[in-house]
Amino acid sequence: MNFSQYIVQLVDNLFLTYRLGNENISLNMNIDEDIFFGMDTAVPLGILINELVSNSLKHAFYGRDKGEIKIELLREENGESKTKGCKSTTFTLSVSDNGVGIPEDLDIEDLDSLGLQLVTTLVDQLDGELELKRNYGTEFIIKFTVRGNTDQELAPAQYN
Repeated sequence: MNFSQYIVQLVDNLFLTYRLGNENISLNMNIDEDIFFGMDTAVPLGILINELVSNSLKHAFYGRDKGEIKIELLREENGESKTKGCKSTTFTLSVSDNGVGIPEDLDIEDLDSLGLQLVTTLVDQLDGELELKRNYGTEFIIKFTVRGNTDQELAPAQYN
């Protein structure tokens, strides 16, 4: 699945869905082209992006006239893994907004929020690392590695 194209369509649809009351929310995307993932990576990653962008659209700009959501999905490095002929690639997904932010006392490891529990579970499913920054709004950074025989056959590292 060409995830680069999918993510653009997904986020466009989310903006259409949450358009009412969010007319002045802008979107800035920086997505590497031609990122292909197998379904074991694409499904949890799509749900993650859906959850994070939906949360921003619903909660981040309460009481504000305008705001911005940024999404980046970038390849970090390529290299041969220990399995002969198997290429591994590390990706970084960043979903951020310049909204009101998540309270400092909220611990993402100990949550009552079902949505954020889902986020941490999906990051674990990708065998990824999650970082939360609260500098100028909220930024979720997820790093994960996939392995595959070709760029079009990448699958989560834990399944190979």
